[in-house]
Amino acid sequence: MASSSSSNTPKESVVVDCGRRRTSCGYCRSPRHNSISHGMWAHSLTVYDYQDLLDRGWRRSGCFLYKPEMERTCCPSYTIRLKASDFVPSKEQLRVSRRMQRFIDGTLDVKRVDVLEDAYTSKKSESFVHHNFARPMSEESLAAVNEEEDEVEKSLHYLSDQIDNVIHFLAEKGEVPSGIQLPKASVRKVSQGKKKLLVNGSEDLLYSSNIAFQIAASLKRAQSSVKVGNDSKASRVCEKEDGSSPKIIAEKLVASLDPTAKNFGLSIRACNGHINFYAPSKQVSLSKSVQNAPVPKMCRMKHDTGGNCSIGPQHCQVKRKKLEIRLNRSSFDPEEFALYRRYQLKVHNDKPESVTENSYRRFLVDTPLFYVSPTGDSSVPPCGFGSFHQQYLIDGQLVAVGVIDILPTCLSSKYLFWDPDFAFLSLGKYSAVQEIGWVKQNQVYCHSLQYYYLGYYIHSCSKMRYKAAYRPSELLCPLRYEWVPFDIARALLDRRPYAVLSDSSIIQNGESSLPQVTDDVMERQFDDVGQEDVNDVPMLEDEEMVESELECSDDEPDLETTLSDEAEIDVSKVLLGIKGSRVKYKDLRSVIGPKQRLEIESQLQRYMKVVGSVLSERMVYSLG
Repeated sequence: MASSSSSNTPKESVVVDCGRRRTSCGYCRSPRHNSISHGMWAHSLTVYDYQDLLDRGWRRSGCFLYKPEMERTCCPSYTIRLKASDFVPSKEQLRVSRRMQRFIDGTLDVKRVDVLEDAYTSKKSESFVHHNFARPMSEESLAAVNEEEDEVEKSLHYLSDQIDNVIHFLAEKGEVPSGIQLPKASVRKVSQGKKKLLVNGSEDLLYSSNIAFQIAASLKRAQSSVKVGNDSKASRVCEKEDGSSPKIIAEKLVASLDPTAKNFGLSIRACNGHINFYAPSKQVSLSKSVQNAPVPKMCRMKHDTGGNCSIGPQHCQVKRKKLEIRLNRSSFDPEEFALYRRYQLKVHNDKPESVTENSYRRFLVDTPLFYVSPTGDSSVPPCGFGSFHQQYLIDGQLVAVGVIDILPTCLSSKYLFWDPDFAFLSLGKYSAVQEIGWVKQNQVYCHSLQYYYLGYYIHSCSKMRYKAAYRPSELLCPLRYEWVPFDIARALLDRRPYAVLSDSSIIQNGESSLPQVTDDVMERQFDDVGQEDVNDVPMLEDEEMVESELECSDDEPDLETTLSDEAEIDVSKVLLGIKGSRVKYKDLRSVIGPKQRLEIESQLQRYMKVVGSVLSERMVYSLG
């Protein structure tokens, strides 16, 4: 069932209740454990109804909707979300974004990253992968590499700040115009590929800054914006015209920066407008000296947007790659299916016969959601509401696909599959950050769009705990359907897998009585370097699971045995669908017999309990 097209005809949600379902758990994989959930099949579904279902703990797998019975299932699954505008990326998430940028710029040492990925894989499988090395790097070595990258960032920030200080100093002296807004300096690392193109036998070019070009551009813009009648301001800018070339600006900055560079054991020169920092010899070990700002052993420089940079007397060119992110309505694409199949076989080790076109369609293409077209009135984003596939292409090659639902208040991440050859880019983490950024960007067009839903968080499953690294997140209380900050909920989940997160006493005393978790501890425990998926286990993998695993609940305690107020539920307003007609149950009750009435009311009470009174009166409960 494909996504419904937009039209002026009335749209309504039509569902069939499948009752309780027992399946083998896809998370703990224990044959003794079972996942128990309530299921519905959706013939059609409005985005507004699905948003409300999400906020009651439901998820969809194709057209099948499911909600874990938290107190019975072996791995309780809590809906997790974060407010996009409050998102604070972790060090690892920032590192992934920088790695992608370096790869697009052409400055990423892919072989070195491959070694790190192979080393991690080797550690997990307790085997060794020889990749032009005698043995893979140890866990301590991997930690040292990450620490070195952090030290590099601190050093580059420090030197950038020193350049900014010099710019302000020269502006106060009148050597640089002070009447305009000047850009902030940025020092970048120089890639090994660029170094090979340079003729510097005795020195090693470490990093460079093109701030002089940016200042010159700012001066040019300021000069062009001066009105002809403003003679005094124009004359002041024109007086600086001769000294506004990048070459002269760079030379002025270098003259003042030279003492700082020497304190680092570096030499500094202005080369064709670039400020270049050199070490006396290649791979020199530089000590921490100035204000404890360490200098890295090796570094690279990201070139400008056009892919070119001038360093020294030669002009070197690095070919940039092109990254495209396309958002398409959910539909079958042979290229996407080929990538999905490759991903499932190589990453998840699925059997070839199980990854079919039909199973792919049912799981990731079919959707019951009606598409809502943009209205232009800040209530719908430009792409509309509905089910989408977000494609990631590098130089035209499809490398990842994010399957998402865009709803009135959120972007709900459903599944991600990617090219195993690009595992070194951590596309799972990269796509999650991109999807959070998409929500922030589209709030301008749709004011209600604020949240990013990551699916289910399972505290008892180590492979699913990484979702808490996207902070600050909230978990949905399975009883009262209130959102609880993860830092509060975590203390409860540390004690037992299932907990009523919105317990008033916990909320009231949470901030004072629960232990505080630092960012570093959070990142170490929940931001697993090897975890690349923001995925839930599909609840609908084949037709047999839908049809044959339906639980009649004869050997299990019913909901009515655990819910003391079940008998008090008023089902009179539940909207029923019977042979194409729509009728409230209260209007049908008088024409059915006592035995049939008892059976229907038992079903409706259970249905109303899991979807809530509001949705039960809005969605159509199909009786055939």
